[in-house]
Amino acid sequence: MHQILDSQKEERIVPLFRLGFRPFFLLGALFSCLAMLGWLGQLNGWLALPGIGNPVWWHAHEMLFGFGATIVAGFLLTAVQNWTAHPGVRSWPLALVVGLWAAPRCLLPWLGENHVILMAMDLAWLPLCAWFLARPIIVTRQWRNLFFVPLLLVLTLLNGASWLWRADWSLMEHLLITVVLLFTTLIAVMGGRVIPFFTARATGMEKATPLPWLERTALALLWLILLLWLLLPTPWVTSIQMFPLYIVAAGAHLYRQLRWRPATTVAQPLLWSLHLAYLFIPLGLAALAAHTAGLPITLSLASHLLSAGCMGTMILGMIARVSLGHSGRALQVGRRITAAFALTVLSAIVRVFLPLFWPGLSLAGWNLSGWSWIAAYGLFVWVYTPILTSPRADGRPG
Repeated sequence: MHQILDSQKEERIVPLFRLGFRPFFLLGALFSCLAMLGWLGQLNGWLALPGIGNPVWWHAHEMLFGFGATIVAGFLLTAVQNWTAHPGVRSWPLALVVGLWAAPRCLLPWLGENHVILMAMDLAWLPLCAWFLARPIIVTRQWRNLFFVPLLLVLTLLNGASWLWRADWSLMEHLLITVVLLFTTLIAVMGGRVIPFFTARATGMEKATPLPWLERTALALLWLILLLWLLLPTPWVTSIQMFPLYIVAAGAHLYRQLRWRPATTVAQPLLWSLHLAYLFIPLGLAALAAHTAGLPITLSLASHLLSAGCMGTMILGMIARVSLGHSGRALQVGRRITAAFALTVLSAIVRVFLPLFWPGLSLAGWNLSGWSWIAAYGLFVWVYTPILTSPRADGRPG
């Protein structure tokens, strides 16, 4: 197989840059903690970052494009090796991509939102990832997985629009929610592939047989919602006419997930974290439906069910699992990572429900949510740094 590498060449590569999941998972998680700390500092008036004129834009942009897209890139650049049996990007080319990602993250708070070179670097790293992803897929003609290449390019276009439209908050909020829906749709697609499989393998039960009509309906409704947010202005996608679409989509995804037997995963943190993360999809869609019906839930609260809830919890669950599997270790986590999973769920719940039911506690909810996030991903960095910066435990490449 092409995946077999020269062991001597592999040993000359710094372990952190032997495969895409290593730097992107570790540095992405660390960056999310630092970005959240910077957001809390500005929110509470503890500090002022000299280059940030719009802290709300910076917070949302960095958590989506600086953190979320980073984890997606790390996952895809690792998975493509399994899909194609061709070596994934590694060594100095991988370090180059990581550097292009890291420079805007480190310099933006100081050099400012109007720095053209920073914007250019931020718009360059995802297309470079797309190139490294596309090459082995095209060589092996695995067209089914080529879907992820235009996904990275669409993310790049949305990132560019977020830089250009950052001064117009109405446009910016619409664009950021669209990005959240894009990530949600990706999670729904990938979740349908892996969550039932992981659940069956870990519990020893037969894999839940998918219902073709349900799979098509649930995913088609989510794709339709994403397309409408891409094409239509905010008043249209938040009008009462959208209520049936949101509520039917919520019901379809809830039914889809319940068929995956979530109750059997209570003793398996690597599983229940994924199931709880997916549960935030129907919750978020139901919240969007409630917003269209005029109930007192804002777009920000609804979108945070999908971002802090679905994205935050699913990302932590997946990077914890993938990091163990691809470093040759047993798929088991201890109390610290189990606590981290619980903290991501707590982060989403208090971010949404404290401001919703007790508006006077909004600032407290934002702070508790932020510190819960920092604790959760800080625990990941603490536990996984030695794993991600060391060679595989089984001595294999990667």
